[in-house]
Amino acid sequence: MLYVTSGVPGSGKSTLARQLARHLGAAYLRVDTIEAALLRCGLTATVEGYAVSYALALDNLRLGHAVVVDVVNPLAVTRQAWAGVAQEADVRLVNIEVICSDATQHRQRVEGRRNDPANRVGEWIPPTWESVQASAQEFEPWSTPHVVVDTAGKSEAQAFTALLDALTA
Repeated sequence: MLYVTSGVPGSGKSTLARQLARHLGAAYLRVDTIEAALLRCGLTATVEGYAVSYALALDNLRLGHAVVVDVVNPLAVTRQAWAGVAQEADVRLVNIEVICSDATQHRQRVEGRRNDPANRVGEWIPPTWESVQASAQEFEPWSTPHVVVDTAGKSEAQAFTALLDALTA
C-alpha cells in the first residue's frame, strides 16, 4: 500500500503520517527531509524533492513494504505522479488530505514550528503563516477519491483515531 498524506503546513499531516508509519511498520518518506538534505548539499529543492521521493517510494514498494509519504501535494500533477508510482509498483494508493479547519489553532501550529528541531531549521526554513495562507489558495481541488481528516480541536491521539476510522470506513 502507498499512503500519501497531503495538506498545507501546520495541518497535522506530519504528525499523522509518522504515527501511521509506526502503526503499520511502514517506510516513512518526508519530502521536507529530502529537500533539507538537498539544500544542505548546496542544491536547489523545487521539483527535485518530489522526484527523489517518488523513486524512494517505488523502491520500497517493490520490496513489499508499505510506504507512508508526508508531502504538501497541492497540485493535480503531483497527485497523478503518486498514482503512477502506485500503478508501477502494482499497489493500492490511499490519498489522505489532512486539514485544520480552526484558523487560530492552525496559525499557532505554524508559528510554533520554528522551535521544533525536527523541522531542520537552518537547512530548511519552515513556512510563515502568510506563506501557508498563500499556498492554501493555490491548493488545487481533488478530482480523485481521498480520505479527509480534520485535526482541529483534536489531540494527536484523537486525530490518529479519526484517521484510522476513516481508513477502515
